[in-house]
Amino acid sequence: MYDVEIYAQVRRFCIADGNSNRHAARFFGLSRATIRKILTYSEPPGYRRQEPVSRPVLGPYIGVVGHILEADKAMPRKQRHTAKRIYERLRDEHGYPGKYGSVKEYVRELQQVSREMFIPLHHPPGHGQADFGEALAVIGGVEMKIHYFCAEAPHSDDMFVKAYPGETTEAFLDGHNAAFSYFGGVPRSMLYDNTKLAVARITGDGTRQQTRAFTALRSHYLFEPRFGRPGKGNDKGKVEGLVGYARRNFLVPIPRSGSFDSLNKQLEEQCRQRRDRRLRGHKDTVAVRLERDLQAFLPLPSPAFDACDKIATRVSSLSLVRYKNNDYSVPVAFGHRDVVVKGYVDQVVIIHGAQVIASHERSWKKEDFVYDPLHYLPLLERKIGALDQAAPLQGWQLPDTFSTLRRLMEARLGKKGKREYVQVLRLLETFTMEQVTNAVAESIRLNAISIDAVKHLLLCAVERKAPRLDLANWPHLPKASVKTTRASDYASLVSS
Repeated sequence: MYDVEIYAQVRRFCIADGNSNRHAARFFGLSRATIRKILTYSEPPGYRRQEPVSRPVLGPYIGVVGHILEADKAMPRKQRHTAKRIYERLRDEHGYPGKYGSVKEYVRELQQVSREMFIPLHHPPGHGQADFGEALAVIGGVEMKIHYFCAEAPHSDDMFVKAYPGETTEAFLDGHNAAFSYFGGVPRSMLYDNTKLAVARITGDGTRQQTRAFTALRSHYLFEPRFGRPGKGNDKGKVEGLVGYARRNFLVPIPRSGSFDSLNKQLEEQCRQRRDRRLRGHKDTVAVRLERDLQAFLPLPSPAFDACDKIATRVSSLSLVRYKNNDYSVPVAFGHRDVVVKGYVDQVVIIHGAQVIASHERSWKKEDFVYDPLHYLPLLERKIGALDQAAPLQGWQLPDTFSTLRRLMEARLGKKGKREYVQVLRLLETFTMEQVTNAVAESIRLNAISIDAVKHLLLCAVERKAPRLDLANWPHLPKASVKTTRASDYASLVSS
């Protein structure tokens, strides 16, 4: 095949300068058929097949190949036939005598023809899309997989990203709270894939039965939910692209943060900086186009939605409540009671009736036990023999003065000293650690080793009164010995 320069020279020689084809053939050393072809086309036309490719060897097996590829459409994407596997089946099961290259070429042609085509979409103001993505991050020195919630307003291309330890109901709900607050309004509709966080079940006619938590969320914010076709991420291609964009631009290299809070502050700041950009195909910046979105958004209600997962359960005989495979303590007074657990991203709140009976920092470990030692002190006061083996008290970091007080109490009062020590600990149910610690230290300094003395010193400190330890009221306290003053003592001072 000759290049376009030869075409230009030959066509100018014959058409512009008026030379004959025969003269041109002699002048350029080409055949007259080639000269005629060059004069027909202004540039090399390339190879043009006149008839369809004949496949005499593969022909009888084309139907088998088509049947295999059609059956693959119902199979998981990662378990579909490759061209090599189709060739092996044709050879082993059907006696195909041909080569692998013919099968490979035919399969590639079929796949190109069958690839799905898409229609460019127009995105009017006032609508949104949401999805989750995954990435690696180092949080608090530990490398872990994080799940980040992505929300986008397709008209303006404004985006919001927030990371969580897990892709859970409470993260899904909290992500909406944070995204709507970031945008400054609520989109009139939100488009999702068929995530189980929002869709409990798809019926035979395609109706989505939504989860209770998601229904409560949209009832609070009043947006209309929309869902793509199952397995068709391209239906919400904007946010699908955003998930990849956030991973490539915000999470590469692998981010390192002391906590999820600090990481999310970085992600939000990067989203805000992006508002100043003018994206390809648009005259205005993201911030300018966001103003049109905000005019169409619904107003942001106050307060924000209570973004938690709720379950009803019962307190065990160990005064524990299980939530997401972890156990959380409650006060022993609520043992065997029915409670409601509200699981947030960062905490777990346990409610009995209308009363909040316990609140813990959320644990994202597996089969973890989260105790509040104060929950077990009333029971320990009665079952004092379990004091040294009580799991809730293991690892409880108390000031050294507490261990000194316990040692002195047990030395003076024996078993009763253990009980009084637990009674001292129970003061933490009402007073702060600092207040109780100061009272314990003062009782040790005064050598007044008892719960009554600690309580008296604590109340005097709170009320800002001078302590009055009346030994007649507390006969078990050490008696003070005061020498009687004589006039000769003063005389000795004067003489000196």
